[in-house]
Amino acid sequence: MVARLTQLNRRILITTATSLILVAFGAILAFAVSYDVAGISIQTVGIILIIVGGIGLAFALLTIAGYAPFAAARATAAQPPANVAPPTNPTPPSV
Repeated sequence: MVARLTQLNRRILITTATSLILVAFGAILAFAVSYDVAGISIQTVGIILIIVGGIGLAFALLTIAGYAPFAAARATAAQPPANVAPPTNPTPPSV
């Protein structure tokens, strides 16, 4: 059975995947590459990519957990309020 992804779920999936790719690529640059480029430090670029990927992953996890303020408005709009009593069916007046 294939589950259909909503637009929010796709966005979370893409954010999570992109963040993990940034972290992996940053780790490769920071720890495995020993090439020197004039005017730029490859290791510093790797650390920056790790930090940016970590921030993106934190946002994705907060959205999944429901703590992100930008996702909470969408989630509560689709759900009925919990403190509203169900409608009652009045009995028709007798003739």
